[in-house]
Amino acid sequence: MTNLDDAKAGTERAVGPGSGSPSTKGPPGVDRGLGLTQSTALIVGSIIGVGIFSLPYSLASYGPISLVALAVASVGALSFAALFAALTRRMPADGGPYAYARAAFGNVIGFGNAWTYWITAWAGNAAIAVGWVYYVEKFVNQDGARVWTILIALVGLWVPALVNLTGLKNVGSTQVVTTVLKFIPLLLMATVGLFFVQGANFTPWNISGGSSLSAIGGAMAICLFSYLGVETAAVAAARVRDPERNVPRATVYGTLASASVYLLSMIAVFGILPANVLAEDANKASYSVAADTIVGGSWAGNLVALAVIVSGLGALNGWTMICAQMPLAAAKDGLFPRRFATLSSRGAPAFGIVSSTALASVAVVIAYLGTSGSTVFTTLVLMTGITAAVPFGFSALAQIVWRLQDRRRSLPTAWFVRDVVVGGVSLLFAAAFIYYSRNTGNTWYVVWGPFLMTGGALLIGVPVYLAQRKHMTAPEPVSAYH
Repeated sequence: MTNLDDAKAGTERAVGPGSGSPSTKGPPGVDRGLGLTQSTALIVGSIIGVGIFSLPYSLASYGPISLVALAVASVGALSFAALFAALTRRMPADGGPYAYARAAFGNVIGFGNAWTYWITAWAGNAAIAVGWVYYVEKFVNQDGARVWTILIALVGLWVPALVNLTGLKNVGSTQVVTTVLKFIPLLLMATVGLFFVQGANFTPWNISGGSSLSAIGGAMAICLFSYLGVETAAVAAARVRDPERNVPRATVYGTLASASVYLLSMIAVFGILPANVLAEDANKASYSVAADTIVGGSWAGNLVALAVIVSGLGALNGWTMICAQMPLAAAKDGLFPRRFATLSSRGAPAFGIVSSTALASVAVVIAYLGTSGSTVFTTLVLMTGITAAVPFGFSALAQIVWRLQDRRRSLPTAWFVRDVVVGGVSLLFAAAFIYYSRNTGNTWYVVWGPFLMTGGALLIGVPVYLAQRKHMTAPEPVSAYH
């Protein structure tokens, strides 16, 4: 991996607008340092954060039927992985989903997608930090005092931000190490845990009080959060060596590995602990409780909690990079303020890192006002799902539009059908994730909380767009892909 500390100390570089998103070139003076191993680690490390470790607690109100929802969400994640793999081969562009939408539909749609995905990144970090606290509080603040809970979450956000400010080399190294450590508890639960499953714990199957379809849909929207990250290698394409080859492979490999351990480990957790036990606040660290149940003590749960804490820091490390990478790509094209394209002497987009982490911190504080427990995590998760589904859906539309154009250039029928089907399935999943992203609760502001928070974040983007219109460059033409 190339050391990025190649500039004079104390200086800053800016990437000028007009560089064009479709370019595979990274910022001037900064070499792409992520190979296949690091890119796959970025995918796995971004997908497997603390979302999966917090899912049983969040899904307990639906019951074991949530396993069906996770399986459906896994199909959606794999379709998104195939979609981004194909799009990257055509256009290995820094910014990923933003770049595809802009190239296909112009700057207005491009800005909207960049802004919503940026919300996904920093709001997702807020959700990861909240879920991360569940496991930290096995050791400290066990009475759940809210002020200390918020402070712990803020520490979880700012430590990875500091790592990112030191440069890409440290980010990549941290990602590989934390990915290995986080895989261990999932792998153990997905293998050893299956021997301790009790069939009686899978009944009653649906405890949501609604129909099976509504329960699966509601749980599926929450499950999407655990798969956010399938696109991260595409977003960071300018930081990947040989992106046309490495990004598609890393995307598919990382998603398949994550889906396998997700499904098996969740079957184990729901089979070891009944849903009413998983729903208790004392059991928010679900995987730790399941591990303790297996061995009949507390040491195994503590080890799992430590692994999850490391896992969460690894996910926050990768997502903090993505938080800055998307606005950096948009700033190069004049869609975001120029400050986002300014790099420090270590090649880090410092303004994007700090501003994104600050917004995530605000989201954590707001989410905890007036509520607590799984509602905080679920509200942030669903907000993130809504804002991710928008650029995912536009990426699918871009693929369909481009494939229809390719068809007129004598594209082989098999390739056309394959990619249009993948695009169509991805588009349906994106729409479904938005539709089902309502919270459970008795008050309207809780039920519609994810949409209200999303709407507020989107409104902030309006003056930014108006200020940037005169600075936007025209998208570069997209070449045919075969």
